[in-house]
Amino acid sequence: MTLFDSKNQISRRKLLAGAAVGLAAPAILYRTRAYAANPVIKVGHVSPKTGPLAGFGEADEYVIAQIQRLFNAGLQNNGKTYTIEIITKDSQSNPNRAAEVAAELILGEEVDILVGDSTPDTTNPVADQAEVNEVPCITTNCPWQPYFFGRNGDPAKGFEYTYHFFWGLEDVIAAFLDLWGSSGADKKIAGLFPNDADGNAWGDPKLGLPPALAKAGYTLTDPGRYQPLSDDFTSQISAFKEAGCEIVTGNMIPPDFANFWSQAAQQGFKPKVVTIGKALLFPSVIESLGDRGDGLSSEIWWTPNHPFPSSLTGESSADLANGYMEATNRPWTQPIGFKHALFEVTADVIRRTADLDDPQSILEAIRTTDLTTVVGPVNWAVGPVKNVTKTPLVAGQWQKQGDKFELVVTANKHAPEIPTTGEFKLLS
Repeated sequence: MTLFDSKNQISRRKLLAGAAVGLAAPAILYRTRAYAANPVIKVGHVSPKTGPLAGFGEADEYVIAQIQRLFNAGLQNNGKTYTIEIITKDSQSNPNRAAEVAAELILGEEVDILVGDSTPDTTNPVADQAEVNEVPCITTNCPWQPYFFGRNGDPAKGFEYTYHFFWGLEDVIAAFLDLWGSSGADKKIAGLFPNDADGNAWGDPKLGLPPALAKAGYTLTDPGRYQPLSDDFTSQISAFKEAGCEIVTGNMIPPDFANFWSQAAQQGFKPKVVTIGKALLFPSVIESLGDRGDGLSSEIWWTPNHPFPSSLTGESSADLANGYMEATNRPWTQPIGFKHALFEVTADVIRRTADLDDPQSILEAIRTTDLTTVVGPVNWAVGPVKNVTKTPLVAGQWQKQGDKFELVVTANKHAPEIPTTGEFKLLS
């Protein structure tokens, strides 16, 4: 192994390779044939497949296997065919673990591009490892403020190696206000924000929900940050009942919301609207709540009705969702779209890179991306800060139809290209 890159300069990544520490469960390597015929580009991928955030990684196996079959046929770059090898690892919903496996992919597997997704618990440590080790990195599925400011990003400088696409807190606030404005519920809001990167960003008194809610005429009751995996929400529920809150919002992991919602019933707290980020995104969580899942609401970042086709396969969002449901016998889930889009962007970057042996050339291809993916446009020339570009966001509600729950879009004022599919209803 040489310590010099294609420009005859010392390679920091290879110099540090001996410091790679070790290393837990082996990666899942999506390899289905010998690669001797074509040069190989390695793509490292990290997401939470286990732990409290496992809902974000539920569709990983299906989506990545589908993408790898396409990659096995090769991607064209400057008249040469490259085979793309995806090596995926589990962050276990733990930031320390995410950093560890990202370092393993960089220093041990020597990946050419690192990608990651699903909440700042994974995206931030993955991006930090890429930045320090000078590896091009693309992440998604985390509001941009926890990603950017959670990594101490400076809007005037940004980052060099790490790029992100998703919506921001300003978009989720706008979508929630659109949702609540048609509900008829009183403007007294209960806030549930955990003491983690997401919760601290959502509840931030300057950049989070509080100032926007106040500007819109809502009164927020915020009892302060609770510790993730809490088993007692009595103090919060008491504060909400005393304030007469009719709307509950915040950002929670599924186990925390399940505890809160069960205790709310036990203690007689009956809000008319419950709109929670993160916890209420997945059909498996809603199904686990039984009838008390009916009418819960959340932001919606991707659905089978999104109007954008895949730039990689030409499939519609409905095609992607139906393929997943047929193959797994499980309901579609929102991360399918962003997982697919992450590799759409990666493939586009690989095709356009002038010199795939040069990380700076890969970075230039990332910076100049202008691609419509299955989740919407990705273009880093247009963004709220350097290294970030945004995708559209709507909001909606889980409604029981027969013996199944359907996630229907009920508020699309700020992304009218995504159609509504139902009317919002108050909780019974």
